[in-house]
Amino acid sequence: MTSPTTSTAATPATASTKGPVILFDGVCNLCNRTVQIIIDHDPTGHFRFTSLQSDAGKKLLAEHGMKVPEGDPDSIVLIQDGRAHSHSGAALRIARRMSGAYKLLWAFIVVPWFIRDVVYRFIARNRYRWFGKEESCWVPTPELKKRFL
Repeated sequence: MTSPTTSTAATPATASTKGPVILFDGVCNLCNRTVQIIIDHDPTGHFRFTSLQSDAGKKLLAEHGMKVPEGDPDSIVLIQDGRAHSHSGAALRIARRMSGAYKLLWAFIVVPWFIRDVVYRFIARNRYRWFGKEESCWVPTPELKKRFL
């Protein structure tokens, strides 16, 4: 996932996936905290989640012609309307659907992707050093499990 991806390939499996799905690095503390923030600012339960490392995540990525670099996923991926969005494009599309001031981040969509992704990749490259990582994926609470694949 070294370049921004917007895949238009829809498959029966993705077409049957109910609503948008966010794929995230399950061992990254920053990513896990981001998922918790999204959940807190997604009162209608619009988004569902799975880690990039999970079988469901790998299957969704494969359906969209994507794969995770071994040992170091470098992007969040949003599967929405039969398309896969990654890097800053995914992050901005997610922010647009959140409640509160997060919606304002959508304004950055006017910045060309190659500029936005420089910032995105800088943070992604340093996230383990700055925020740490876990040895295993975050496990959601029982009440949140229904939002995870």
